[in-house]
Amino acid sequence: MTTTSIASWPVVAQPMQSPAVEALQHLLRHHGQNIAADGQFGPKTDAAVKAFQQSKGLAADGKAGPQTWPALIVTVRKGSQGEAVRGAQCLLVDVTVDGIFGPKTDAAVRQMQGHLGVTVDGIVGPMT
Repeated sequence: MTTTSIASWPVVAQPMQSPAVEALQHLLRHHGQNIAADGQFGPKTDAAVKAFQQSKGLAADGKAGPQTWPALIVTVRKGSQGEAVRGAQCLLVDVTVDGIFGPKTDAAVRQMQGHLGVTVDGIVGPMT
């Protein structure tokens, strides 16, 4: 996995509530953390972030920011399934969060990539 430094990585921390928190929670679940993906950054998410950070040799401050996101990111594309897909889906418009990267998710990703000005390839990874 290539980790690309992107200036726009959000800093997600307690006590936030947002789709970015839900995406974070799905990615943490993908990496084995047993937490709910409810979009609320509470004590359990904080503990899960710290455990993940520690497992990757990162500063365990409980904040998902530019150092943590690249370690969390899982590249997904059409045909992918699971928590990482759910994480991407919860950040897209008019997409059902079902963990299945099908045609509707692919179309939404491509539309978002066009708006972001990045390569339109339907692949969600460090640049998307």
